[in-house]
Amino acid sequence: MKIICGPASKPLAEAVSAQTGYPNVNVSAKVFPDGESYVRLEDEVKDEEVAIIQTTCPPMQDGRLFQLCFMADAAKRGGAKKVTAVVPYLAYARQDKMFLSGEGISIETISRMLKAAGIDELLTVNIHSEHSLGQFPFPARTVSAIPLIADYFVKKGHKGAFALSPDKGAMYIAQQAQSFLGGDVGHLNKTRDRYTGQTVQTAEGLNVKGQTVLILDDIISTGGTIVGAAKILRENGAKHVFCGCVHGLLIGEAEKRILDAGVEEIVGTDSVPGSVSKVSLAPLISQVLKGAK
Repeated sequence: MKIICGPASKPLAEAVSAQTGYPNVNVSAKVFPDGESYVRLEDEVKDEEVAIIQTTCPPMQDGRLFQLCFMADAAKRGGAKKVTAVVPYLAYARQDKMFLSGEGISIETISRMLKAAGIDELLTVNIHSEHSLGQFPFPARTVSAIPLIADYFVKKGHKGAFALSPDKGAMYIAQQAQSFLGGDVGHLNKTRDRYTGQTVQTAEGLNVKGQTVLILDDIISTGGTIVGAAKILRENGAKHVFCGCVHGLLIGEAEKRILDAGVEEIVGTDSVPGSVSKVSLAPLISQVLKGAK
């Protein structure tokens, strides 16, 4: 196998290459003056299985998706016998059903586009709705980085912290973390307006007084949910509040708002390169790729 280092995830891809021992394939990438993307594989892939590591997080998620497709096409034209796309953050995965009349299902459109580009298999990390992978026209699976995040906090001295999900739907994430943290687990109650996106949270029956609480979620975008959760936790007497997420998009002033709300540290992975990318996905991805051989 060879690792194709997508321009959006070059440090991560190089780390996976180092940990697996699989040689990496560098990619020359640029954007033309008119905004169109260009990529070129700088090494041979003939008769090789290749794994393209390329996140598709904002900004420029559309451009990163096109880069992924162009790399897959280049690999197939170069004679690669199998192309696996390793996409730590998969754009459009939250648009997995028709919420309102007249909508399409964006993630299904993306899956067909990836198939047409030459991708044979997909690996992603903590996709928002796992059921959507069943609609892909090729094998697709997701793996969880929550154990890596929980381990980060254990090593920081927070063994026994309360694992909190911001809503009941993400309770499985908190439960994954709890198995490493060893403390209590629970969730807030949340309702969201499907038109405005505004949420209302309550902490009925939750006892966090005097505890260290770790708020866990798959994605933090604008941060509104985490801000609301942090305020509720502080009001209910939590001693320390931290936040862990797999995909720290942190749009606009989200990071500042979360910290101002009383969260002491935000920890994300390098699925979204940025200031909170404190946990590398390289060990997880390397393990999966080695197991696939």
